[in-house]
Amino acid sequence: MFLEDEVFIIEDAGGEMPEVAMHGSLYFLCSDPEGPGLSLEKQDHLPLKKAVINRYQTIILRDLQPENRKKSIYRGLQRSAINWRRLKLFAEAQNLDTGHVRQKVAAALVSFLEQEICFVRLGERSCINCSRQTLCEFAGELGLCSEDLAAGWQDLCCGQE
Repeated sequence: MFLEDEVFIIEDAGGEMPEVAMHGSLYFLCSDPEGPGLSLEKQDHLPLKKAVINRYQTIILRDLQPENRKKSIYRGLQRSAINWRRLKLFAEAQNLDTGHVRQKVAAALVSFLEQEICFVRLGERSCINCSRQTLCEFAGELGLCSEDLAAGWQDLCCGQE
């Protein structure tokens, strides 16, 4: 029961750095004098680690949803790229697969750029807050190449780095 509650907390309230929330959960579960004082085996950590991946997926996709581009929760493509790198580092350190997340994020990025081009053609200002280089690197890490992205994506970026 305690473990499931902590998984929920990480996934729904883990903030922008869910691995920090995971460490807080582990402390509460095992070491906090007010916690349940559990003795968890390494395999018992897996649900918490998966919750970190799920939380990263949520916040990365949040910033790739066109309907969020004018909302206060929107952090932009720059933050999506940063969070993708954080997720990759976490998953590599924990020896976890992120292929399913990569596919979802790649599809969301392609769709987001297509929508953003449409918004700009209708006279709206681009909300893309990263350089061409950053966006190209992000796409590459997702297994996409420049040709996979909508024509004109380069014109949406802010700066060239």
